[in-house]
Amino acid sequence: MREYTPGKIEKKWQQIWDEEEPFKALNNSEKEKFYALVEFPYPSGEGLHVGHPRPYTALDIVSRKRRLQGYNVLFPMGWDAFGLPTENFAIKHKIHPATVTKNNIKRFKAQLKSIGFSFDWSREINTTDPQYYKWTQWIFLKLFEKGLAYKNEMPINWCTSCKVGLANEEVVQGSCERCGSEVIRKVKNQWMLKITKYADRLIEDLEDLDYIERVKAQQINWIGKSVGAEIDFQIENKDDKLRVFTTRPDTLFGSSYMVISAEHPLIEKYRDEIENLDDIKIYQEEVSKKSDFERTELSKEKTGIEIKGLKAINPANKQEIPIWISDYVLMTYGTGAIMSVPGHDTRDYEFAKKFNLPIIEVIKGGNIEKEAFTDIENGTIINSDFLDGMDVKKGQEYMINWLEENGLGEKKINFKLRDWVFSRQRYWGEPIPLVHCDECGWVPVPEEDLPVVLPEVENYEPTANGESPLANITQWVNTTCPKCGGKAKRETDTMPQWAGSSWYYLRYIDPHNNEALASDKALKYWMPVDWYNGGMEHTTLHLLYSRFWHKVLYDVGVVEEKEPYKKRTSHGMILGDNNEKMSKSRGNVINPDDIVNEYGADTLRTYEMFIGDFEKSVPWSENGVRGCRRFLERVWKLQEILVDGEGYTKELESSIHKTIKKVSEDFEHLKFNTGIAALMSLSNEFNDYGKITKTDLKTFIILLNPVAPHITEEMWENLGLKDYLHNSIWPEYDKEKTLDKIINIPVQVNGKVRGTIEVDVDATKEIVIEKAKEDENIRKFLDGKNIIKEIFIPGKIFNIVVK
Repeated sequence: MREYTPGKIEKKWQQIWDEEEPFKALNNSEKEKFYALVEFPYPSGEGLHVGHPRPYTALDIVSRKRRLQGYNVLFPMGWDAFGLPTENFAIKHKIHPATVTKNNIKRFKAQLKSIGFSFDWSREINTTDPQYYKWTQWIFLKLFEKGLAYKNEMPINWCTSCKVGLANEEVVQGSCERCGSEVIRKVKNQWMLKITKYADRLIEDLEDLDYIERVKAQQINWIGKSVGAEIDFQIENKDDKLRVFTTRPDTLFGSSYMVISAEHPLIEKYRDEIENLDDIKIYQEEVSKKSDFERTELSKEKTGIEIKGLKAINPANKQEIPIWISDYVLMTYGTGAIMSVPGHDTRDYEFAKKFNLPIIEVIKGGNIEKEAFTDIENGTIINSDFLDGMDVKKGQEYMINWLEENGLGEKKINFKLRDWVFSRQRYWGEPIPLVHCDECGWVPVPEEDLPVVLPEVENYEPTANGESPLANITQWVNTTCPKCGGKAKRETDTMPQWAGSSWYYLRYIDPHNNEALASDKALKYWMPVDWYNGGMEHTTLHLLYSRFWHKVLYDVGVVEEKEPYKKRTSHGMILGDNNEKMSKSRGNVINPDDIVNEYGADTLRTYEMFIGDFEKSVPWSENGVRGCRRFLERVWKLQEILVDGEGYTKELESSIHKTIKKVSEDFEHLKFNTGIAALMSLSNEFNDYGKITKTDLKTFIILLNPVAPHITEEMWENLGLKDYLHNSIWPEYDKEKTLDKIINIPVQVNGKVRGTIEVDVDATKEIVIEKAKEDENIRKFLDGKNIIKEIFIPGKIFNIVVK
């Protein structure tokens, strides 16, 4: 038997797959479809690290198994290629972003192919391809037509180095997550998408989806639906009112001060009456340098300043209360003002203690001078006039009715979710397909003129004033209005990287269609995605954004289902061998090329699936890699104990059927490590027995094939079997042959287990009783006792009651 040489074997089969395209999905098939989707990568200059193959291998295993089970499988791959990292690299190295992207994709694709993934490369997509982003722009126009895209002055997180607006999630401890530079607050005129209009649907439609619970919880928490009331606080001796939203109107009598945002327009309106305006201006300047994350971080020290000269009136008790400004109240969240109830809110309590403000207990049951506050969900209302003695729920309902009857407020549903800031002042992104005309306002580019192609430029660096580099290309910017024919200017902001990834799963279905983003027939056949796997870090923004876009496409009749993904799972990260997240700065990044070159792609695939619980983070171990290589070498040597004969070896038959059952179920439930462990155990059993039939080995390598496709294809060929392994059929197990003939039954005496006995699975009560009484450990609890009752549950347990 020749030596196992993965380098030669893997290149051979990868070349065959390239030439024969066995993983190509058909848009017209009588087979049952299975659409498996993994998050497509951003092709960075660093290439893949060993964390990337983990989710890809997982769904590759499921996809290969489903093909062997007769499904028409769509398992595509593409590139999420617009965005800041490529642009920043291009600026630094003076290489055009398109060239950088092309080179990065070439490297990524070679790496993915070297690992042997069964992607349908005929459907490869690239978000920077004008024939792709034509349809991204088309979807934007649908959003604009429905009134879901609008322009608004927005305070944004501004990276001083990247010179771009960032989402809150892209700011880490006051710095840009990409470059580490300081992030400041800046007001920009931005395109916004009304994702908040879909907030309720985004929550309600989760109910029927097969998403793991932590993914559903993240979505729900991110949207942050709150039911409560909006309440008006009159500003003393003024016509203006401060409106606040609260989920606890029953605590209104405990509101002893108010806090408004540092940007609240009330400050400018009454600047002449504010006695300490200079101090407030200094504080506003300090706040403007903080990101939303820094401002709302619970653990930070509380800061603020009282607005002297203005007071508010608590509508419940008509008492005068001070108005403060503090950084933790945001103008972009709620109304930009809050009523503070320091007796029953940790942040309000800390603020009140620092600035010596009144603390009033209005829910009975706890010590408000300690961090363990009152149980305000179940307590009784006190110190609240007409609410006294009511429970919390009744008090909430009563107070809302009272507010509405007296014209002081109303019931309100609020969301933590904010509208999506959808424009970037950068070059490397999809141009927004709108023009501005002084007569007609914002006008869509006609569909027949799409795509609005990103122009070739020599200078793609951000401008000093924060405008897009496209703003300097007058020949491109100056155009005519599609509506009136007059002079107009193109929008020079580009879309964020999120745009292309919000609908890419639809383009895979029909990637070469020039008439639509995908044909109705193809959409009807393939959608929804049957199984989508991705990282937990993408289960808020990306998942919400793509679900939102899909619902809009559903509303305009492009798709027939209201949700894009039937099932969503997530994987844990692969950490460095020092148990830390892999990063260049930590020096713990493992290049998969090195593992493939030294041990083989099948070893990498096997190890990444055997490393531990797929849904949990695990550290990399070189010893574990070597152990998986040794396993594959033992599998290769099974050919040495092959004997003539068809059918399963009788002595191994039960184990083979149990392994088929175990592997089939485990691969479908992300339990790849235990499925592979079962295969390791069976291979050991084969070796211990010393000989196997062709049928034994054939079944074994089919089961192993989704994990280690190259070695198993080669062994299939060595066996002289017809066709290729990837065209064979997944084995089925005989349930009867998975059942143990001999079982262990626990024996109880007076309800306590005193031993176990080994009996035939069909053993009668009489045989079990006899065996139990013969067992020395059990007999000592029976000697000298009267047996009152014997309870026997066949195959489960035997209980003897004695006195």
